[in-house]
Amino acid sequence: MTTTDLPQYTRKDFSSDQEVRWCPGCGDYAILATLQKLLADLGRAPHDTVFVSGIGCSSRFPYYMDTYGIHSIHGRAPAIATGLSSSRPDLDVWVITGDGDALSIGGNHLIHALRRNVNVNILLFNNEIYGLTKGQYSPTSPRGSVHKSTPMGSIDQPLNPVSLALGAEATFVARTIDTDRAHLTEVLTAAHAHRGTSLVEIYQNCVVFNDDFSHAITDRDTKVINQIPLRQGEPIVFGPDGERAVVAEADGSLRIVATAEAGDRVVIHDAGREEPTTAFALSRLSHNPTGPTPLGIFRDVDRPVYDDMLNDQVRQARDARDADLQDLLESGSVWDVD
Repeated sequence: MTTTDLPQYTRKDFSSDQEVRWCPGCGDYAILATLQKLLADLGRAPHDTVFVSGIGCSSRFPYYMDTYGIHSIHGRAPAIATGLSSSRPDLDVWVITGDGDALSIGGNHLIHALRRNVNVNILLFNNEIYGLTKGQYSPTSPRGSVHKSTPMGSIDQPLNPVSLALGAEATFVARTIDTDRAHLTEVLTAAHAHRGTSLVEIYQNCVVFNDDFSHAITDRDTKVINQIPLRQGEPIVFGPDGERAVVAEADGSLRIVATAEAGDRVVIHDAGREEPTTAFALSRLSHNPTGPTPLGIFRDVDRPVYDDMLNDQVRQARDARDADLQDLLESGSVWDVD
């Protein structure tokens, strides 16, 4: 099918009549606008699209999309999306979640959706704070963070969402930024094209409770120094003149050195590598966006999709429905009860 054969939609077709109610300057506005335009450009019908969210500022997303939507309960969006995607493989299913919703109460549901490779797109908005409940530290807040619930500084080791997803055997893992529309669109387009679970971490600014937490990779003067672009098949070099490079160490870890000193040790990025070791090492270059931070697609591999395998089993069971029920009940391990 060519582009001209696709149904013609505009961003307005994906915009609901609800007043968008986020704080002025919130990064969610940029993500919403980008996704509405992207879906229109992809030619996916609004009535074939579903957004599932949990609880948090980001979880208002379904109200603002003129698609089907479920504003569910705290942390449970991946579980609900799993059932929806498995029972309705014809639908385009998106999960909208935040660092608190996904990684605290929802951590268990998130990792199982990832390991199962359910055909859903999970967008994890990470602002390293609880915004809706007014400024408590979150699972991604850096150690030492002073917030309302940590007046003496957080003593928790923060979670790295990309590392967590790779450790859970996710087949598509990426990171992008709310304010870079071109990069955000590129990453979301690739996530949507992926069959299986895609996890996209989006650094999203909270202007009220954690403003400019990612300034090192978003400010005009510092982003050219600190953004490490991951481009498929290209050497991982960065800086205004490519003066720094990522190299592999003998122990499998990665390190940043001057490009002039790197020689032939510069890592060539390959998101399609089946073994996730290098992708995981890339994710460990930064725990928070306060310095050099990789951005782009860390991993994009093919693996059997949970929905397909489940529906295959359902079809097999239906094909065998003429078998004798009593024989089925008495097959395998059984016991008598007096």
